[in-house]
Amino acid sequence: MNRAVTLHDLIVAGAALAAGIVAGLLLRVALRWLGKHALKTRWSGDDILVDALRAVVPWAAITGGLAAAAAALPLTETVGHTVNRSLMVLLILVVTLTAARVITRVVKSFAQSRSGVAGSATIFANITRIIVLAMGFLVVLQTLGISIAPLLTALTALGVGGLAVALALQDTLANLFAGVHILASKTVQPGDYIRLSSGEEGYVVDVNWRNTVVRQLSNNLVIIPNTQLAGTNMTNFTRPEQKLTILVQVGVGYDSDLGHVERVTTEVIESVMKDVNGGDPDHEPAVRFHTFGDSRIGFTVILGVGEFSDQYRIKHEFIKRLHQRYRDEGIRIPSPARTVALQKPEEIVIPHQRDLSDRRDVADQRDLSGPVPPVP
Repeated sequence: MNRAVTLHDLIVAGAALAAGIVAGLLLRVALRWLGKHALKTRWSGDDILVDALRAVVPWAAITGGLAAAAAALPLTETVGHTVNRSLMVLLILVVTLTAARVITRVVKSFAQSRSGVAGSATIFANITRIIVLAMGFLVVLQTLGISIAPLLTALTALGVGGLAVALALQDTLANLFAGVHILASKTVQPGDYIRLSSGEEGYVVDVNWRNTVVRQLSNNLVIIPNTQLAGTNMTNFTRPEQKLTILVQVGVGYDSDLGHVERVTTEVIESVMKDVNGGDPDHEPAVRFHTFGDSRIGFTVILGVGEFSDQYRIKHEFIKRLHQRYRDEGIRIPSPARTVALQKPEEIVIPHQRDLSDRRDVADQRDLSGPVPPVP
């Protein structure tokens, strides 16, 4: 028979609980200070480690205080066992949630380092989080004395039933595996600028378990199912190289000195590539004449840009500078010309009236020169 709880027991239990809470708060403050210093380092691993300790260590201190308080009280064996098991389950849950968050961050950091972009592919993070939480759930069941062997046996026996579930979740699973395939094949990564054959285009923000999020240049988001993205024709303007070339069509008059035109245009290209943000300073200027048009000689100017969205700024500045330079150099950019012939109303002959006139001429010749073949 257990003795009654005395004031001394309550004081000792309260002191143990208070010590655990105070230790948890002090450890949290110390780890917060340590986390600020970890942010100043280049290595991201210390940030993840400190973040994990900030979540686990204070709760571990509080749990230790609760365990010490329970040990100081004259509890029955059954109650003491239940309290200790509950505290253990609480600590396992905290560790599991922290481990899920830490491992998810590690996966995201690894994905970023492999793709070299600021975005994150949450599909791998979500799968990792589910696996860690499932393992923690099994450990909790084992700690509570619930055997997980029947559960694993039941899951194995559901193999046939799993086929029915897979059929019911066919679209969801198809999008999941399509997303994994897209990221594993490295055809598309977060941060890439893509254009689909259906017309959608923009920067890939994220590839999750169901769809791919694309941000257009207007900052609108386009949500594309992973199966559609994997099964359509797509142009990736970021891979294999982010730099690309753009074409600008120009035309000059037939009276222009083409050698002079080429030199002036090349100088404008070089200035734009060096001075304008988004230009490629290493790009070799190129001017290619290709067409004798109706009123001009057409040629193509090839410009280099750092990435897809830079082309609009580069084209804008190039056309402005080229137009001003052509004016200064006296190079004429002719407008399209068309020659229009006007006739008086009495000079217009309707086709069926022309046929009647031809018949009269033939009849007059027959009267003057004798028989002639009949007019068809």
